[in-house]
Amino acid sequence: MTQLNELELQNLRHLIGSHETTANKLEAYAQQCTDQQIKQYLQQGAQEARNTKQKLISYLR
Repeated sequence: MTQLNELELQNLRHLIGSHETTANKLEAYAQQCTDQQIKQYLQQGAQEARNTKQKLISYLR
């Protein structure tokens, strides 16, 4: 695998952090939601953000 340069590494870290923030916010919104359909939609979004975060982390290995 090709090594990442410093700028690519910084961008990757930023994306990882952004996906974690997004997942946390969506999960918090879901916990406050009373509509089950919207709650499920928010939880799915949070899980997708976490999955993407894990994929991005795999590029660091």
